[in-house]
Amino acid sequence: MDTFTLVRPGHLNHFGYLFGGQLLKWVDESAWLYVTRTYPEKMFVTRAMNNVEFKTRVESGSILRFLVTEASQGQTSLTCSVKVLAQYPKTSQEKEVFSNEITFVRINEDGEKIPL
Repeated sequence: MDTFTLVRPGHLNHFGYLFGGQLLKWVDESAWLYVTRTYPEKMFVTRAMNNVEFKTRVESGSILRFLVTEASQGQTSLTCSVKVLAQYPKTSQEKEVFSNEITFVRINEDGEKIPL
């Protein structure tokens, strides 16, 4: 599943580039949307993010594309792969700026993990 967002001035850090915490929020959100749409009627919460490594800075006006796919599945959890590509202003080319794996666990109404 692909989702997109626009980097605006309010998303920038004190150096004028995308704040890493904002990117992590979008990565988690896009993966959660994928899981929720793929497994409707089931509740999931984020369990873990794999490795957090920012590959390059992102400037205001860039369009980010989040490519989310399912990587693996366990008894109560599933892991998604997320790749983030940036299309910088005044260019049509995309550049990979971040990638990660996020694990979600299925829970019941009491917050206890249950089988998929």
